[in-house]
Amino acid sequence: MSPPRFPLRAAAALFIERQHLDRPRGRRLTATSLERFVSDVGGLQLDSINVIERAHYLTAWSRFGPYDKTALDRLAYRRRLLFEYWAHAACLVSTRDYASWRRVMIDYHFRTRGWQNWLKKNRKMIVTVEAAIARDGPLGSSYFEHRRKPGDRGGWWNWKPAAHALDYLWMTGRTLVHSRPHFQKRYHLSEHVMPEAVALEPPSAEEFRRWHVRRSLHAMGAATETDLRMYLTYPRMGPGERRRALRELIDAGEVVEVAIDADGRGKAPRWLALAEDLPALERAARRRAPARGTTLLSPFDSFLWHRDRTRRLFGFEYTIEVYVPGPKRVHGYYVLPIFHDGRLVGRADLKTHRAERRLEAKRVHFEPWFAAAGRAPAADWGELDRDAALAGVAGALRSLATFVGADRVTLGTVEPRRLAAPLKRALKEMVAPPPETAAATEEPEPATP
Repeated sequence: MSPPRFPLRAAAALFIERQHLDRPRGRRLTATSLERFVSDVGGLQLDSINVIERAHYLTAWSRFGPYDKTALDRLAYRRRLLFEYWAHAACLVSTRDYASWRRVMIDYHFRTRGWQNWLKKNRKMIVTVEAAIARDGPLGSSYFEHRRKPGDRGGWWNWKPAAHALDYLWMTGRTLVHSRPHFQKRYHLSEHVMPEAVALEPPSAEEFRRWHVRRSLHAMGAATETDLRMYLTYPRMGPGERRRALRELIDAGEVVEVAIDADGRGKAPRWLALAEDLPALERAARRRAPARGTTLLSPFDSFLWHRDRTRRLFGFEYTIEVYVPGPKRVHGYYVLPIFHDGRLVGRADLKTHRAERRLEAKRVHFEPWFAAAGRAPAADWGELDRDAALAGVAGALRSLATFVGADRVTLGTVEPRRLAAPLKRALKEMVAPPPETAAATEEPEPATP
């Protein structure tokens, strides 16, 4: 029996829906909407680069528009709807998934052989650091950085082992990130941070691998085996482990093979989907438009975690160029893809000038097909209204300026040049949205303990 067949636009549309981009900037940030978003995508990636705004705040803005960042912090670090762990990279993940990730924490030192020799030499350091956290926590790295060995006039005499001990205690689940004042992690013992979650029974290693595959497939809607390997990249599974988990899920009828027509002739690698998602793929195939609205995507957005998938679904080549030497950069240092009505129509190199309260679009580059008023090169839902798209880009820039506390947007180079004038006009005509004072929660907040 041949697998059910779907057009490429069905896979793309369901992916957009699962990534909460079918209504970009169109939802309100609440406890329910934030937890649902992070749970659906599998993780909200953290990164220290602050050229525009921190990555996790930007990713949330792409879905919710301007919101009060302290509200997100409160939901994550006080109400504990989210907790920090390594999912794709360092992420905020849903506390509902804590028991599953607990399996990885327990097995961490077994999976990571590099720790074995270090542990033999530094077990006393781990005991010392954990005891300090138990006694004085929550503590950040600066607490250990400035401690001195008795009689030593220098700094913390073994700061590097202490840093490794902090990381080890976190990765093994003996501590959790308690809070992040000024983005600096402070750790406390897990039972003090989330006592009810910590008490949950973790699944077996086999059950976790099946959960991991299901979680990734849910986030993507339909995926190749390479997509599964590159989406939730932690923990690393050997090819045999993932194939075994897939085989078990297929045998149980939970996962099915699907055919995705990437080029109209059915030539594509093997795609997989959750059996329960077949009706969603059928609906996605009938959709006239996968999304309505415009936003900008953080380089660390889960929508972009696997760059080859972005190319296959949307015909968009993307590289994070912050790690590329300046002279070799093609589009700029911190470049955000432009998402409009379900297509990736361009990219913008942006920077927040906080002292000047100014958002600078140093360079905006539109895709050749969009500039030529053509059709998207991969998943396609027909022609776009280019003037409406430019107005959407202007609105997204104004919205982002409001979010980062900027009063104005300045526009530099636009490529191709013929789109510079209409984009400038759209920016001038766009009235800045009123600032949001706070993000509401749908449930009353409990008193702070």
